[in-house]
Amino acid sequence: MGVVQSYRLRLQRKRWRIRAFRKRRELRSISDRTAQIRPDDILLFSTQRNEKIRLPYFLNYYREMGVNHFLIVDNDSDDGSLEYLMKQPDVSVWHTRKSYKRSRFGVDWLNWLQWQHGHGHWTLVVDPDEFLVYPFCDTRPLRALTDWLDASSIKSFSAMLLDMYPKGRIDAQPYQEGQNPLEITSWFDSGNYTIEKNGKFGNLWVQGGPRARVFFRDMPEKAPALNKIPLVKWDRRYAYVSSTHMLLPRGLNLVYDEWGGEKASGVLLHTKFLDTFTVKAQEELDRKQHYAASIEYKAYAESLAQNPELWCKWSEKYINWRQLEILGLMSKGNWA
Repeated sequence: MGVVQSYRLRLQRKRWRIRAFRKRRELRSISDRTAQIRPDDILLFSTQRNEKIRLPYFLNYYREMGVNHFLIVDNDSDDGSLEYLMKQPDVSVWHTRKSYKRSRFGVDWLNWLQWQHGHGHWTLVVDPDEFLVYPFCDTRPLRALTDWLDASSIKSFSAMLLDMYPKGRIDAQPYQEGQNPLEITSWFDSGNYTIEKNGKFGNLWVQGGPRARVFFRDMPEKAPALNKIPLVKWDRRYAYVSSTHMLLPRGLNLVYDEWGGEKASGVLLHTKFLDTFTVKAQEELDRKQHYAASIEYKAYAESLAQNPELWCKWSEKYINWRQLEILGLMSKGNWA
């Protein structure tokens, strides 16, 4: 990377940090328990709107994994999720009625909260329908992973977003509050992915899976990106650029070592496709608060009218992280 491009990226990082600082005025603290945060705590940051049905399992999943404190932005929910979060002793909540789209889809809000509370901590940024799976997660807590990353001088940990789905119609099996969504969305595409290198930011750009196969069949280049870097040893100098797809400084996006071998990586099991999805998709389409004029939700609405099934004869049923490593969707690298 040339000197000029490096300088431009530094300016861009500064601009995102200034933007996040300004957007802090859009957040109103509802339940601030950040005084409980200890210097070595693992923190989780998230934005949510009307996800009460998902929150009990989401919080418990990450508590059991080893997250110590949750910092959540509620974007004007009206389903009781804000009130639910306020009652949780390990959750700090901020509320906003401001535009999700104009906050760069929540990135500005979370960049500010990470700047204010995440410095020096391992921070995990995920949505309520995303569940991190990493090497040895069935026997080792998240702290074991972050300790190994610290010992290896690794500041960021990547995870591919893996779309999970049911066998049969999306709305065939009702999801119950507190239920493990993987009991329903237990299938995934083991292949059907494309990978490109982003020359500017250095990150990998991954597309494919059932969303490209079904919802974006005629325009696969418009399918959502599946590459994410959700776990970072945060520093006030850092900033997410586009969701958790890429960060600045640029070096945080480099998930391959100098010999071309893959560093340790994980998977985010994405459980969007429950029976609640049809109503959620229409709500988000009506709000017009998503990327590229909500093209993703337009594609969902058009396809959902035909009651599509995401399962196909090449679908694979999820077992565990070792299965995902064998399929090449994640790697333990040299973590033994």
